[in-house]
Amino acid sequence: MFRRRIVIRSRTGTSQHVTRAALEDDFHHFRVEVASAHGQVSSIEAASPRRPYTLCAQAAERLQALVGMALTQTAHEVTRITDASEQCTHLFELSGLAIAAAARGTLRRQYDIEVPMRVNDHMHSTLARDGVPLLEWIVLGTVIQGPPPYAGIDLYHGMARWALTTLPSEDAEAALVLRRATGIAKGRGMNLDAQAHARPSGNCFAQQPVRAEQAIRIVGSTLDFATRPADLCADDKAWLAFDE
Repeated sequence: MFRRRIVIRSRTGTSQHVTRAALEDDFHHFRVEVASAHGQVSSIEAASPRRPYTLCAQAAERLQALVGMALTQTAHEVTRITDASEQCTHLFELSGLAIAAAARGTLRRQYDIEVPMRVNDHMHSTLARDGVPLLEWIVLGTVIQGPPPYAGIDLYHGMARWALTTLPSEDAEAALVLRRATGIAKGRGMNLDAQAHARPSGNCFAQQPVRAEQAIRIVGSTLDFATRPADLCADDKAWLAFDE
């Protein structure tokens, strides 16, 4: 069982709005803080408490490209601001979620995703939003088999465009959150510690060919939350509550 949790909290002050977001799953643990004022992102900070490669934390600097962007209720809009392949995928998407929450005035949001191990290339992915079950997909390969309206949608070919133009904005956001987690879940069937360094696929900051060999695998960074979902983001509780 692969599990991922994303928790977002916001606090409004006299001069600015601050949104904090944390993400944890078997392979990752990231934090982002977005401050906004006058309808724009005024600052952004990030941390990488647990990451698969040594260079992942350096991608936090790339998030500065989002400073000055207008707040938008569409988390995916960050991909229009800067090149996603030069960002840490998870820090970048977490930043988009935080910016969208700030734009909507959302004070609290939580996503919980579960993806059991694949059987005959089938996956059964579920997502709960704020504790309420919202999405449940049967996926064969990369294509969602059901239920409607997701049946026939390929996770990696046109799904973002389809979701953003077809679904209500917050439902589209949830669908894209589940899409990412469904893809990441495949890593449960791999011996990631056998890697010496990141693959030069060009998909993200650490996997760019110019730096992949320097992105050394952090052995032992994969955890297993299958039987302890309550531990996800447990170390973030005080930070998310703005107690530190």
